[in-house]
Amino acid sequence: MKKFLAEFKEFAIKGNAIDLAVGVVLGGAFGAIVTSLVKDVITPVISLVLGSENFENMVIVLKEAVGTVDTPGYKEAVVLSYGNFIQATINFLIIALVIFMVIRVLNRLKRKKEVEEVKEEVAEKAEDLLVLEQILLELRKQNNTRM
Repeated sequence: MKKFLAEFKEFAIKGNAIDLAVGVVLGGAFGAIVTSLVKDVITPVISLVLGSENFENMVIVLKEAVGTVDTPGYKEAVVLSYGNFIQATINFLIIALVIFMVIRVLNRLKRKKEVEEVKEEVAEKAEDLLVLEQILLELRKQNNTRM
């Protein structure tokens, strides 16, 4: 049991688990922002263009309802709710676009960091080469004076 707890502690304290937890929390908050953007900003504009108050009202009735809710033998109408499909598609496209933009920015930042690291490495190697050249020159001078 102690070994299990030690392994769990090591797992929970590792950066990966903490990073994952932070990602989940931020992802939830980010999801709320995107949902609000779609529901409160984009959907009303598209609904206005399409001529419907909201997407839930955009249906094609395939078979009318039979009776009323209070009567026996009541059957609901069969409808094709294409408005909900449009809403889900818009949500997906916006979320995919936003995630693409975030990853694109992160990749650019990562590339810049990698380029800087390579430049530092090259500068360090250049310094090392200069030192080696100076040593080589000194060794040649010493060899020439001995002859």
